[in-house]
Amino acid sequence: MADRTSFLYSGYIIDGISQPLAPADLLQECSREGALPPVPEGPLDVIADETVDLAPDAFKYREEDIDRYAAAVARYGKRSLPIPFAAPYTCGKAAQALIDALWMGGHFRLGDLDLKAGWHWDGTEIGRMAAFYASVEAASTYIDALGLKFHEVRTGTGPCAVSFKAVTGEETEGEEEEVLIQEPFKTACPRLSRRRRCPAGILSEASDWLIYIPFDTCDFRLGGSLLAAATGTRPTTALDIGDADYFIDCYEVVRELVEDGIVKAGATVLDGGLLHTLQKMAGTCGASISIGAISRAYGGELPVRILFGEVPGAIIQIADGDYDYVDAELLLQDIAYFPLGHPVPDSGIISVLSGENAGLPGILESLLNTREGED
Repeated sequence: MADRTSFLYSGYIIDGISQPLAPADLLQECSREGALPPVPEGPLDVIADETVDLAPDAFKYREEDIDRYAAAVARYGKRSLPIPFAAPYTCGKAAQALIDALWMGGHFRLGDLDLKAGWHWDGTEIGRMAAFYASVEAASTYIDALGLKFHEVRTGTGPCAVSFKAVTGEETEGEEEEVLIQEPFKTACPRLSRRRRCPAGILSEASDWLIYIPFDTCDFRLGGSLLAAATGTRPTTALDIGDADYFIDCYEVVRELVEDGIVKAGATVLDGGLLHTLQKMAGTCGASISIGAISRAYGGELPVRILFGEVPGAIIQIADGDYDYVDAELLLQDIAYFPLGHPVPDSGIISVLSGENAGLPGILESLLNTREGED
């Protein structure tokens, strides 16, 4: 297609079924005025495509290979958009952009945020334009359910990719004014600063708690994950991200904890899953982590899925003295959370245990060098 916006306004026939709305129509319902690029001149195409059927994959992930999987994920770098899983991948990326804003300065709540969105697409192979339509449809449905709007929508050609960035009307790149922190929310002007309110790395305080909070109620699955890309495997079941009401509840509580200074450090969980996030958080300070409670809460879920499944969420570090307060705040909103364990100063190592207590026989222990840097 000559014009890079034409695939946004074209009609679509997917798997032989004519779609009633163009992608631009789907986005228009949850976009600010002027957010969409203008309609290109000249006649528009009708794009016919079909969804890609995944070939069955008999590969089984093994618990004893978690060290190797973690190393492969850490080395892999940036993955390509997984075409068969374009819809859940897109929802995950939108959730990630919003959670990334949690750690920033300023004074805002989820409802104060908009999203800038970008789709770059190469439609030269079968299944890719069907994936584009699914991606736009998923994003529109998810953002509308969250009660948010797109501030800007960009399109372009090139390798298939989708990106999101959370913004407010009065965003600033510098340090926020102190008055915005002290002033009651009802009288403050919503504002997002790109200066972090809390660090992303684990702080060296052995008595602190590291807590994991999934922001969706979906099960852990590996289809389209960074683990699948890094190992060359093809799991066929992806995450079912879409519990917008639960996301809103999680977001509001954690944002209040950040603004109140309760959260000492925080990181977004998505790409690579829980373990990869912990690896990136560790520097001179590591952590000893147990996932036994998560496994039981999810009906005996496999450790590999828990550690590498890309459920949108957050890891926060809090002081031991604030634990009861955080517990009460999360339980008040019926938010599931999992105390993972404690920092281990001067180690740079993440030790992951599948049982409740360190040192017990039969546990899964993964001692990982975490100084390889972000992917």
